[in-house]
Amino acid sequence: MTFVTHLECSYTGKRYEAGRVHNLSEAGKPLLVRYDLEALAKSVSKDALANRTGGFWRYHEFLPVERQENRISLGEVVTPLIRLPRTEERLGHAGELIVKDEGRLPTGSFKARGLALAVSMAKELGISHLAMPTAGNAGAAMAAYATAAGIKSTIFCPEDTQTVNVEETALQGGDVYRVNGLINDCGKIVGDGKGETGWFDLSTLKEPYRIEGKKTMGIELVEQLGWEVPDAIFYPTGGGTGLIGMWKAFDELEAIGWIGSKRPKMIAVQAAGCAPIVKAWEEGEEHAPLWENAFTAASGLRVPIAVGDFLIIRAVRASEGFAVAIEEEEIFKARDAVAREEGVLLCPEGAATYAAYEQLLGDGRIAKSDRVVLFNCATGLKYPMPPATQFIDRTKAIDYGRF
Repeated sequence: MTFVTHLECSYTGKRYEAGRVHNLSEAGKPLLVRYDLEALAKSVSKDALANRTGGFWRYHEFLPVERQENRISLGEVVTPLIRLPRTEERLGHAGELIVKDEGRLPTGSFKARGLALAVSMAKELGISHLAMPTAGNAGAAMAAYATAAGIKSTIFCPEDTQTVNVEETALQGGDVYRVNGLINDCGKIVGDGKGETGWFDLSTLKEPYRIEGKKTMGIELVEQLGWEVPDAIFYPTGGGTGLIGMWKAFDELEAIGWIGSKRPKMIAVQAAGCAPIVKAWEEGEEHAPLWENAFTAASGLRVPIAVGDFLIIRAVRASEGFAVAIEEEEIFKARDAVAREEGVLLCPEGAATYAAYEQLLGDGRIAKSDRVVLFNCATGLKYPMPPATQFIDRTKAIDYGRF
């Protein structure tokens, strides 16, 4: 069963009927799923959750999929929290510095959470063809879950999307096309094609359910921390679905009495070459206009305009958090430093959160006593790495002194 009561426009508060196919609200804003939280609280306990397996589907009472047979699973796990002790010691951080490694999920990224829910709801609602724009990881996740659900998937990505992302998407059943433009240009193709193709637009925040999948990051995190929120969360922010989802999760958990009113500082981390949320936050605005000539090799951060911009900025401000832009060089410097110091291989987007953490720790906006969580949104194995070219000729005398 599901405890969903209705959907709600995130901007106007207008109610929409649950159990029907929806994209954006009439106001052109994301729809949020609302629940009977009183009934939900009576149906599940923390102790019951502790005895469950199955990754984020463990939280099915908090999710909108009504029938169990529609919950599409590819072997999800609870993603680990990894302490960075050498970094803590080097920086004099007396609190905790923790990476939540979402790269352990199916298809190697946190996109599995949102797309598993969106595809499962598409199956429940009888949708037979899904389409979306992607920077890479989301397309791979949608293709995999759609194939598992028996649903057709069509994916459009910028022409410079990494080959590994394009190939994994295609191999897992997605009909994938490169486009000579950015992700918003790909999104326009999806939107313009709805009438002729009949596909359902699964773009970020243009349907209600990817948020619900991403909110499981927040539930899972606080459960791992003994039902306490950390002092700060650094989140790599392109479309921002995960930041919005976690903020929603914290509100729901407080409403059922599982956590208190404390909230972590939400830090939205972007690349300096594409930082519309940072610019709007710094200027005191709630909406972020299109960022022209967007560039960053951290492809998940190359989102020039976000339909949920106001939701991201509201969460950042309400939490007394920050929006931070990181220079390209600093992103890859951070990735290399963490890998060599801790043995943890971050993706570029995850590395940006570490660079932002160092910056905010250095200027005092993050206290050295804080418990800090950095979200690594994908496995670093999907991204180009520095070459390793040392060679030993076994047919010649080996100078063991070099080692």
